Amino acid sequence: ELRVESRPFASYGSALHIALPQAPRAGQLLTLLIDYEAGEGPGVCWLSPEQTAGKQKPYMYTQGQAVLNRSFFPCFDTPSVKFTYSATVKVPKGFTAVMSAMTWEKQKDNTFVFKMSQPIPSYLIALVVGDIVSADVGPRSRVWAEPCLIEAAKKEYDGVIEEFLVVGEKLFGPYVWGRYDILFMPPSFPFGGMENPCLTFVTPCLLAGDRSLVDVIIHEISHSWFGNLVTNATWGEFWLNEGFTMYAQRRISTEVYGLPYTCLEAATGRALLRQHMDATGEDHPLNKLRVVIEPGLWGVNPDDTYNETPYEKGYCFVSYLAHLVGNQSKFDAFLQAYVNRFKFQSITADDTLGFFLEYFPELKEKGVDSIPGFEFDRWLNTPGWPPYLPDLSPGQQLMRPADELAELWAADGLNMEAIEAVDITGWRTYQLVYFLDQVLQKSPLPEGNVKRLSTMYPKISKAQNAELRLRWCQIILKNNLEAEYSKVKDFLHSQGKQKYTLPLYRAMWGGSEATRALAMETFSATAPQLHVNVQNYVKKILGLGGAE
Repeated sequence: ELRVESRPFASYGSALHIALPQAPRAGQLLTLLIDYEAGEGPGVCWLSPEQTAGKQKPYMYTQGQAVLNRSFFPCFDTPSVKFTYSATVKVPKGFTAVMSAMTWEKQKDNTFVFKMSQPIPSYLIALVVGDIVSADVGPRSRVWAEPCLIEAAKKEYDGVIEEFLVVGEKLFGPYVWGRYDILFMPPSFPFGGMENPCLTFVTPCLLAGDRSLVDVIIHEISHSWFGNLVTNATWGEFWLNEGFTMYAQRRISTEVYGLPYTCLEAATGRALLRQHMDATGEDHPLNKLRVVIEPGLWGVNPDDTYNETPYEKGYCFVSYLAHLVGNQSKFDAFLQAYVNRFKFQSITADDTLGFFLEYFPELKEKGVDSIPGFEFDRWLNTPGWPPYLPDLSPGQQLMRPADELAELWAADGLNMEAIEAVDITGWRTYQLVYFLDQVLQKSPLPEGNVKRLSTMYPKISKAQNAELRLRWCQIILKNNLEAEYSKVKDFLHSQGKQKYTLPLYRAMWGGSEATRALAMETFSATAPQLHVNVQNYVKKILGLGGAE
């Protein structure tokens, strides 16, 4: 038996110190057995039956990113350390366990054995136990979901995942994780997706019924190379995971859906970055790619730094690197070489940019890292709007009609003849999202316009698609359309995704007496079904204490 003690580390976890009988030699292999109990912490989520889709049985899942797995098992909880793992999980009768592992085997007594033979960082270990079943949707893919959702999941994703994997492999090199399965989580899951290797967790909001939200799956698939294979060594350089993944997602999307559609999707991403920077102020310290996350008790919790910047500003920086190269296939070859060079490692931005300049010596000679206004150092360390924006004009053919229609709806006297001449029945989801973003920017609209819009386009105002519902709810609130406040309440009751939940509470709290009352009433009814982090963020918005 060894002497152990728990020492303070940070507001989000303590350090476990273990005294070894004698000082180990460098490179010596130690076997350490730690007997522990867990389950109370924020990384392990216990759902009551009413928080699930089936409402019959309880459910549990773990969410490791960024620093929550330390409450699930003792580990080096930093993305700079990678390891293989195995697990034996015994669950009650009538339940199934799944993990982010390459092999899954059911033994007697409802015991499941898992093995991950590739090294991964601690945040990618994940476990789910619930009443779940699976269905095959491709040669190396199946969907997992509660029985009541499995048919919808199979229908939405049958045959599409393999196509994305094949394109990803063509662009970025071999897919090393064996299987790629998708698990549809209960509605309270706080994220769109979590790229746990071999088994991506996703929100059931993706079951739109029309395959319109598969870009989230492309994003999570892209993490198979960027994030899971090549990993940021610290959470302060999260853009290495997310900026590269956004770029990879849009490369796959361009190959599968074409450039105009991808540019349109990227334009909605840029609008989110604009909204975020307007809300925080451009010079907010989180609006740079290299964020200072001090360790220690007063340090910033990496989970609280989550925002659009590493995604969309990171995407702009990777696009800028591609722009410096000036040739898509050369840049694609660089990405493949980059993955190959750093696979199974954790790296810093200096490693990435150093390799870029080494791979393109002619660019290094030209001093591209210090072009005035576009210095690599400025990209990393100066907050604010990206110095370079990729050209999204190929999306204009889809954006222009949406821009023009939004203009018509924002006018004082509505020109109904011009409005009726525009047929939106063929518009794809992101074209409608883009249109609604424009309407939201122009809101509040003149009296009565939103009500007319609602009646004219039931496809929008009665949509079941979560991306459309979010924007419609934002428009309802910005225009004080009290007749439809119930839609905001219904949407917040139906799911607990952070990206949908927080903007709506911000909008309600920043609005009228009536919307503030709506916020309080909705939160008190839905709080128990929200993830603890999301509960705290909402409390903060509503001035109820909670997260600092």
